[in-house]
Amino acid sequence: MNKHFIMAALMLLMIFAKSGSAEQYSLPVKLNYSLIKKALITQLYTGAGNTAELWNDRQRCSYLKLYNPRISGQQRQVKLLNDIDARFGTGLGGQCVTVFEWGGVLETLQQPTINKEQSVLSLPITKVSASDRYGQQLTNNQLQDLIKRVAEPRLSEVKIDLNKSRAGIEKTVAEFLPKENAAEVKEALNTLKFSGVDADDSGIAVKLAFNAPAKAVAKKPAAAFSDAEQQQFQATWKEWDQFLSKAIQQASDDAKSPELRDNLTEILLESRSAFQAGLKEHDPKGDDPVRLFFTQTWQRLAPALQTLAKELPEIQGLRYLTFIAATDVIYELDNIGAPFGLDISSDGLRRLARILMAGKQQQAKAEPLQ
Repeated sequence: MNKHFIMAALMLLMIFAKSGSAEQYSLPVKLNYSLIKKALITQLYTGAGNTAELWNDRQRCSYLKLYNPRISGQQRQVKLLNDIDARFGTGLGGQCVTVFEWGGVLETLQQPTINKEQSVLSLPITKVSASDRYGQQLTNNQLQDLIKRVAEPRLSEVKIDLNKSRAGIEKTVAEFLPKENAAEVKEALNTLKFSGVDADDSGIAVKLAFNAPAKAVAKKPAAAFSDAEQQQFQATWKEWDQFLSKAIQQASDDAKSPELRDNLTEILLESRSAFQAGLKEHDPKGDDPVRLFFTQTWQRLAPALQTLAKELPEIQGLRYLTFIAATDVIYELDNIGAPFGLDISSDGLRRLARILMAGKQQQAKAEPLQ
């Protein structure tokens, strides 16, 4: 979950790190329910097979456990369904004698809420119901009391804390920005807050508030790459190309879909062509090859990755959902960011490529000789 906000904040800070006077803006960031489920499993369902044993007696003859969580949206709240097993027993002659045993489904509605410091998302419970596997409501008072005392508080304890992401954000951003921007980055990090939250059928929409310059910093056109820079970039691109090729193969293996592999491979080939064209001189009055590539490609890529993520096991699907969410941030910034100098273009590619290559050179100089 933290990785998702690191990616979102990275996009913000790369654009707004150099600021004079600032104004506050907010960016909607969608947390897909698969991401929320991942947070639930990490914090609560820590037992074997993603189970949550919420209570047991000393003899382990009695217990209350939840498993198989399913999450969705209902009436602008989070709807969580859990399979639940409960048993009350007593120890007798070294063995457990069952007094009462019950299994069914626990349903909770939980309202996404931001704390007063605007930094933590929580899910307090507004409604609880339990029924057996035939749909009959639970009537056992002892078990109802146990659910209220034990299950409700534990389910309400799940929180997503943006503050825990700040160190990761700063470290990630530092790799992409000139060192002279370090103070501005730290200052911008201190302005990141949740400003609002709402649930719908597909996930939780969180508004990420931040301070941005009131006016864009004017940018000069970035010169086309020289022959020496082209050669240096080719070596860097070769590493990226190998990484992307492996990622494409992994995605197609995960989905067992040759069609997906062919589609992603075609996109990789198009990126090679678009990036090479963007590094060279081209007609400024024509379509920018880099911008054209991104705007056209995402319309093809996002649906394929969405489908893939839904078909995969939780942890594997999370990789693709995080990538989708981060790229959606780029597109949202593109919509609101024109006045602030957002630059998905050949000029932007040249600037970023030069920063990356300079960083790699500095790293190489700093490494001890073998």
